[in-house]
Amino acid sequence: MSLRKNLVFTVIAAVSILCGCADKTNNDKNIAVTRDVFAMDTYMNLKAYGKNAEPALEEAEKRIHELENELSATSEQSDIWKINHSSGEETAVSRDTAALIDKALEIGNSTHGALDITIFPVLKEWGFTTEKYHIPDENKLKSLLENVDYRQIKLNDKTVSIPEKSEIDLGALAKGYTGDEIMEVFKSHSIDSAIVSLGGNVQALGSKPDGTNWKVAVRDPFSPENDMCVVEISDKAVITSGNYERFFTGDDGKRYWHIIDPADGYPADNGFVSVTVIGENGLNCDCLSTALFVAGIDGYKDIMMDYPNYDFIFVTDDEKILYTGGIKDKFQNISSMSAEVIDID
Repeated sequence: MSLRKNLVFTVIAAVSILCGCADKTNNDKNIAVTRDVFAMDTYMNLKAYGKNAEPALEEAEKRIHELENELSATSEQSDIWKINHSSGEETAVSRDTAALIDKALEIGNSTHGALDITIFPVLKEWGFTTEKYHIPDENKLKSLLENVDYRQIKLNDKTVSIPEKSEIDLGALAKGYTGDEIMEVFKSHSIDSAIVSLGGNVQALGSKPDGTNWKVAVRDPFSPENDMCVVEISDKAVITSGNYERFFTGDDGKRYWHIIDPADGYPADNGFVSVTVIGENGLNCDCLSTALFVAGIDGYKDIMMDYPNYDFIFVTDDEKILYTGGIKDKFQNISSMSAEVIDID
């Protein structure tokens, strides 16, 4: 029987919003307006409160599709496609694409290469972009890894070049950046209470209309149909990377997930099964959740120290929850796992 027939594949939202519908009173600030959007290969839900909510959501949806068109690795009209098919030549890109590549280079440096956007050819070889899942040949992986090095990307204002045999993908950054951009759209419409879920990435503007914090549930990586913990947030993003989000099971009975370690080209298996980052900047949260998952138990503390204004929730492969003290009073463990506070220092 072919490997293809033995594959199991799933996508499960890493975080969810725990909030009831608002009462529709005469006070516009208490009326929720929602919109569902399918973009960036995921389902998104946007919710905003106030008299300007409808036009704010309209503009936010347009912004989402604009970013999708620029950042998709598979659309022939996107900046990323043009970069990847430039044969090493310089490519003019949008402000958004340039900003994301600049951030990818910054986080790549600060995480010692744990985030590397040139891993895309390896991700494709595993089948995570085509759904033709398989365990790659060792020699093929070694060949592809020769061209994985984010430091070879050249960014000059809004012009980008990469080596001829390299390819990039901004999947580890795009939704975090999109969340930030949606928040800016909402602010421009004088919205001060809103929350969005972008395929599991949750980001909030302000607090709930009644002044209380939003409650966000994080999935249990060992039982993804259940929630593991709940955190309270205001004006922050909650973004998770986990080994249960996108994976397949091969003939050998092992699970292979989509977060690839640039060091060896295999799914990162360094002690964590789930990493959640909480902070005001969704883009940083998105980048760091991936980078910390790759860095694992041996490397996560060095990275955390560079981001003291962020909080983190780690789940280890031996079923322990580790979380930072900044959310101690806003964290509720609802799983059977033990949970302990860790220090960044």
